Amino acid sequence: MDALSSPRPANLSPEALEANRINIVGRLERLPMTNYQRKIFGVIASAWLVDQVDVALLTFLLGSLIVEFGLSPEQAGLLAAMTFLGQLVGNLIAGTSSDMFGRRMVFQVTMIIWGIASLLAATSWSVNVLMFFRFLIGIGVGGEAPVAQAMVSEFVPANVRGKYIAIMEGFWAVGFVLSGAISYFLLPYLGWRYVFVAVGLLSGVVFLVRRSIPESPRWLAEKGRLAEADAIVTRMEAEVERRTGKPLPPAQLIAAPPHHQSPWGTLFSKEYSGRTLMACGLWFFALLGFFGLNSWITVLLKDHGYSIVKSVGFVTLITTGGIPGFALAAYGLETMGRKPTTIIFLVMCAVTAYIYGTASDQVVFTLAGLDATRLFVAGWVMQFFMFGMWSCLYAYTPELYPTRARSTGAGLASAVGRIGAIISPIVIGYIVKDVGVYGVFALGAGSFLIAAVLVLLLGVETRGEVLEQVSA
Repeated sequence: MDALSSPRPANLSPEALEANRINIVGRLERLPMTNYQRKIFGVIASAWLVDQVDVALLTFLLGSLIVEFGLSPEQAGLLAAMTFLGQLVGNLIAGTSSDMFGRRMVFQVTMIIWGIASLLAATSWSVNVLMFFRFLIGIGVGGEAPVAQAMVSEFVPANVRGKYIAIMEGFWAVGFVLSGAISYFLLPYLGWRYVFVAVGLLSGVVFLVRRSIPESPRWLAEKGRLAEADAIVTRMEAEVERRTGKPLPPAQLIAAPPHHQSPWGTLFSKEYSGRTLMACGLWFFALLGFFGLNSWITVLLKDHGYSIVKSVGFVTLITTGGIPGFALAAYGLETMGRKPTTIIFLVMCAVTAYIYGTASDQVVFTLAGLDATRLFVAGWVMQFFMFGMWSCLYAYTPELYPTRARSTGAGLASAVGRIGAIISPIVIGYIVKDVGVYGVFALGAGSFLIAAVLVLLLGVETRGEVLEQVSA
């Protein structure tokens, strides 16, 4: 019997009876993946890609900016930290706003903020002004992260959800490589200002494409806007039937349990406080390790003999390792599960960071590149696991929370991670001066191991579970 015509429990409120009748979740979960849902996913992922191009820019421009403004290592670290400070603010504001006011509207606003800020960054006449604009960029891209996670989680059925979120996060690696390519080809001829202009113009294109995304039916149903949710799901069902040429199977009745908690109350309730502690710790140490290493790689290479352009090119090439890395992570998330895959990638991040640090400490850097092959292989493998780790973080985190707090929870975890990202380049600035290159990679390796232990002890498995069931 189809869920839309099955009998309903008599003890439910009129609103709950109507929600059961419409059965938004059950109808979404029965939909097979077709090009229609992939189109929605593609729009979200393409916007995510361009955002990550902007986030990664400082990795490739920091050497030029140090020369332009005569920055000390401490000042360079502070400049890098401003983007992460903005992301922290954006994570918290946009995450909560998305749960309160809707995914679609907040998703659009974040694009406007960072696109305009990127264009303004090109006009910076001092390092303080550039820091301010990088802070605004951080608010925009940081605000988008929890919203994008929630939207993909809520549109894609449980049996392929982890794979698609991991693929979306894989666009991070593609965006990182694209950022390096843009910097590599524009820096020698036009300078760093036009790199910001190019990325800002990309945001306008993506903003126009992004307008076609519908609101999340799960969020609408959660807010009691059942007619709107029903209309969107009905259109989705019609599109899927048209593309498959087959009638849809009956929908299983899946209803979220009643609740009386606010998003923030949910995060720190008895049921979810352990997950919140794990997610926040995971993000803090993972980002401490990742950004501590990647914010300084081009600078470390330049200090050991590479020109700015050569160091940018080298980092761009080793970052291509992240593309197969996220693909393997996507496979592992759906086959082995979220928890074991995340632990494996974190441990391998620690191992490869240590190996790369040892290689960079021993290799004699020469422009002839006699020893560069060894360093390239070590760096490529390190980025393979680091970007795969990002796929694990973004696939795992939104599945830990119910719809009423999903974006808020992902935003909080990501915001705590930004604290690690803020601290890391500043701390690295002092480590480089007092300890040397080896200390940079030792810090990264230790951070990844701590994150792995947290997941091992406090993590729960969410693979293949319907969101309303795993987060009930």
